[in-house]
Amino acid sequence: MDMNINEVKNFLPHRYPFLLIDRVISFESGKNLTAIKNISFNEPQFTGHFPDQPIMPGVLIIEAMAQATGILAFKSEVGRPEIGQIYMLVGVDKVRFKRIVEPGDQLEIYAEVVTVKRGMWKFNCTAKVEGELVTSAEILCTQKKANS
Repeated sequence: MDMNINEVKNFLPHRYPFLLIDRVISFESGKNLTAIKNISFNEPQFTGHFPDQPIMPGVLIIEAMAQATGILAFKSEVGRPEIGQIYMLVGVDKVRFKRIVEPGDQLEIYAEVVTVKRGMWKFNCTAKVEGELVTSAEILCTQKKANS
């Protein structure tokens, strides 16, 4: 199951410059999702992080993983979010950074459902570039009404 950027936008409230999923390349309901983020030098964070050696900030890699979990949760639970419903990041544990991510890289993001209890989702996530581990984390999220 492949989702292009227009379909991704149906599942996430984020927009430029904070929409960090370019495509979903696989999805298994209630189990896992694989997405990609193409890293471009034209992204605004590279103006200051760092001008002479652009590096993707770790917090943005984590945010990309969190956005992937939101798509996975919505698609698994209801197929498509209702207006005013969003998944909120509520926790990040066991984060590890293994290598830098630079413009020209393609970040492969993997999210796997670990548990769902009382509306709280726990995921194991990894991000890789060319098969090499970049970041791993446990991510927790929950569904909320927007603006509440």
